[in-house]
Amino acid sequence: MTDSSFATPKVLSGRDKDAATAGFLVLAGLFIASLVTCNLVFRKFFQWDFGGMTFEQSVGLLPYPLTFLVTDLISEIYGRRKANLVVLSGLAASIMTLGVVTLAGAAEATSWSPVTNAEFDHVFGQTALAVGASMAAYLLAQFIDVRIFHFWKHLTQGRHLWLRNNLSTIPSQVVDTATVLVLLCAVGEIGWDRLGALLLNGIAFKALVAALDTPLVYFGVGWMRRRFDLSEGQEIAL
Repeated sequence: MTDSSFATPKVLSGRDKDAATAGFLVLAGLFIASLVTCNLVFRKFFQWDFGGMTFEQSVGLLPYPLTFLVTDLISEIYGRRKANLVVLSGLAASIMTLGVVTLAGAAEATSWSPVTNAEFDHVFGQTALAVGASMAAYLLAQFIDVRIFHFWKHLTQGRHLWLRNNLSTIPSQVVDTATVLVLLCAVGEIGWDRLGALLLNGIAFKALVAALDTPLVYFGVGWMRRRFDLSEGQEIAL
């Protein structure tokens, strides 16, 4: 691979451009769906035993690693601007979700409603505070992820995909975990006494997931490189 092939995005046309656009939209849709789901289900916590370790985490973490996998794929194939666009789209979707949930909570349930006002408020009552904390952490972490990913990509001239995948995802996940837990403690969603354990659990869990998703990143990037005849590290101009 030459420096010029790495630095020059590939311009597509016809069916190839349509396919690349469709791929970007699918990835963006997966990102937004995962993010919104995280914000809706995060208040339930679970325990996971893996390799002699026990993780106590919010179920919101189950879809959240997919957002970093998707932004890494978009960063690698479509470039930094498209990755940042997806991050901002996720923010807009989260704000809309927050607005709809708030409006739904304000609406009075009928006498025959399967879900009562109390039941709805029990699940979604603190969504505004928690989603606000989540969005603050999310914005910070995702922009850090995209920036670090491209820092390593340019430093290595498009080589060593595993390096930028892990060295962008792990630090940004640590920032996200620390930020959201501190904010959730500050607004009273969880007690300060649980901060240390949840922080260590979250960092270990996310580092493990970042390592496990590396083969998925290679698979996705490899398939798209073959499909669009891209050089190593080359991006699509979309």
